[in-house]
Amino acid sequence: MAATATAGVLAADAAGAEERMDPKRLIAFLAMVAGMFMAILDIQIVSASLAEIQAGLSAGSDEIGWVQTSYLIAEVIMIPLSGTLARIVSTRVLFSVAAAGFTAASALAATATNIEQMIVYRAIQGFIGGGMIPSVFAAAFTIFPPSKRNIVSPIIGLIATLAPTIGPTVGGYLSHAFSWHWLFLVNVIPGIIVASLTWTYIDFDKPELGLMKKFDWWGLLSMAIFLGSLEFVLEEGNANDWFNDDHIVMGAFATVLGALVFFYRAFAVEFPVVDLRAFVNRNFTLGSLFSFVMGIGLYGLTYLYPLYLGRIRGYDSLMIGETMFVSGLAMFLTAPVAGFLAGRVDPRLMMSIGFAGFAAGTWMMSHLTGDWDFWELLVPQILRGSSLMLCMVPINNIALGTLPPERVRNASGLFNLTRNLGGAVGLAVINTILTQRQQFHYSRLAEHVQWGNPAAVERLENMTSNFDAYGLDGATVALKQLATTVQQQATILSFGDIFLLLTVLFLAMIAGVLMISKPQGAGPGDGGH
Repeated sequence: MAATATAGVLAADAAGAEERMDPKRLIAFLAMVAGMFMAILDIQIVSASLAEIQAGLSAGSDEIGWVQTSYLIAEVIMIPLSGTLARIVSTRVLFSVAAAGFTAASALAATATNIEQMIVYRAIQGFIGGGMIPSVFAAAFTIFPPSKRNIVSPIIGLIATLAPTIGPTVGGYLSHAFSWHWLFLVNVIPGIIVASLTWTYIDFDKPELGLMKKFDWWGLLSMAIFLGSLEFVLEEGNANDWFNDDHIVMGAFATVLGALVFFYRAFAVEFPVVDLRAFVNRNFTLGSLFSFVMGIGLYGLTYLYPLYLGRIRGYDSLMIGETMFVSGLAMFLTAPVAGFLAGRVDPRLMMSIGFAGFAAGTWMMSHLTGDWDFWELLVPQILRGSSLMLCMVPINNIALGTLPPERVRNASGLFNLTRNLGGAVGLAVINTILTQRQQFHYSRLAEHVQWGNPAAVERLENMTSNFDAYGLDGATVALKQLATTVQQQATILSFGDIFLLLTVLFLAMIAGVLMISKPQGAGPGDGGH
């Protein structure tokens, strides 16, 4: 009896020790979260301030978009590669070097004097920063016991979704209050702190330098061509009329060729640059699909709201940022609620509620008019922010929480890649549909603005007389004004079409949730695993 009691006490002590977190590892993890926040924030921090950067660098309108595109292309190549690099050099070396390099690249971007320099520095920033993002997901599911993941997952989900959402807000404020240079200088001091802390305190794993001999350089090259060309085609396709442009055709050819070589190497070599075996796990595959769709919602709406506010309402970058802040605040307030529910509610129910809330917000936005302002956008933005958090926490847990620890590092890169690819595909589709539907609605509206329509004639005559009163060529100015009005209304109607399509997409995801296998023991007691 005494021996049994002693064994029980020892087992309880061991379990308690396992549940207790080493303060050094906690500091390291929080520093990693801060690094991930910077890397993801910088995807969108320039989005509301491209006009200021364009003016400062004397760049052309066809060039300035590459400030964003170069970052995304470079980042999307590094994200899946990060798991392999972490195995070879260790998480400590990868993350601290990435943080230091990201900080240096940010400082260089602030010194750019022409658009060419800015594009190169942004590409370096994106590539190096991409190494920090998956490492945080891997660390969370490697070093934390399952009972702590309902605290950790909301933190990661909050950062992964909050950073790109408040990017326009932060960027708009910095460029308005100071100058566009501070979009990049703001990273320097936090970056130095993150690099120092992670170098000092990360001790999660050891390097496996022997794997360098087996490194698949052809796999890396083919992956870079595949993902880089795919991102280029998706980012630039609509602006260049898709396959009517030679560069897009060449990009598409490079995408297919790179994909064929990459997938062949991934299954043929002993140590592939990206381990795709995680997709054997059904929950990981479905979680990645949901992550892809969340990328469409996250980046698509972060693009659509500022586009509407700038193009239709005439807002500057600061006003756009202030309006967009509502979604970020909703995420921040929902994060602890999502963490609380994660251990007590079936994750499939949480995801269904989140997708339904997202669909409700986009359904409301499908009734958009040119008069909508902060208050009309308030409820849709709250629904968007809170629904993102309710979805992301269970998606993270379902995708990564059931994988063995040795698979998590590679899988976290793939998982994060799906979110970014979802954003890229979503933006490409959104831009294409916006253009096509705008042309469609303009044609339909123009049919009614003709001499045979008494209302149109009366409106034109009234506008002409008003402009004549100011000594202008009333007829010419009135025609231009009327054409502008029709164009604006066509744009608003095309926005409504996009929001309606997003509503259908998120409602369809509710049906997809039913295909998920409930993790064993999900619910109280083990963190949903």
